[in-house]
Amino acid sequence: MLKALDHLEEWLVTFLIGAATLIIFVAVAHRYASGLAIPGVQDWLLAQNLGWAQELCIIMFVWMAKFGAAYGVRTGIHVGVDVLINRMQMPLRSKFIVFGLLAGALFTGIVGTLGAAFVWENGAHYAVFNALGIDTGELYEGPTTPDLEWPTWIVYCAVPFGSYLMCFRFLQVCVAFLRTGELPHHDHGHVEGVDEKTPLAPGDEDLEFRLDDNLHPSDRDDNRGGRA
Repeated sequence: MLKALDHLEEWLVTFLIGAATLIIFVAVAHRYASGLAIPGVQDWLLAQNLGWAQELCIIMFVWMAKFGAAYGVRTGIHVGVDVLINRMQMPLRSKFIVFGLLAGALFTGIVGTLGAAFVWENGAHYAVFNALGIDTGELYEGPTTPDLEWPTWIVYCAVPFGSYLMCFRFLQVCVAFLRTGELPHHDHGHVEGVDEKTPLAPGDEDLEFRLDDNLHPSDRDDNRGGRA
């Protein structure tokens, strides 16, 4: 179940990034090509309305940010100021880590609850009752977006869904830390596919990268008369 949720989270973020990038590219290319005086082609391009592209990309980036934040909690990719905590001794350090994780879960849980209440009152209540055939009475139908004319409550669902998922990730990391004593860690310097060192060519065994600039090879022992 958790594996499926992990994959769904990753696929959603990946799809939103890729789709938004493609839409932005098409919209920019359309805007540029529409200014070219090409008979027939220019008229056809001007007839295509892509005014909705910017609004859709904004919505997609909002959803991507909310679910990407939950992904960041799970993988430990968020930047934290932990200099003081890392200098603490066990078990005090563990207590502060657990407190921080639970505080994050509490905060995101509150944001998710407030967001859910806002979505419900902003048109979701009306939409659910209308779909079930229940009398809506004086319920607020809710506004729509300017270009796509989508109900705004659908767009705002990113807040409760993303926040609740982030809350769950905080609790998941907290439970894992209590069991193993380890936190998820993301190596920002890691590059996929270059984990193993490239073997040196014959005769270059004494060459290594200098620690001060990490750019130019030098002899391992400068006292032997090698290059500096």
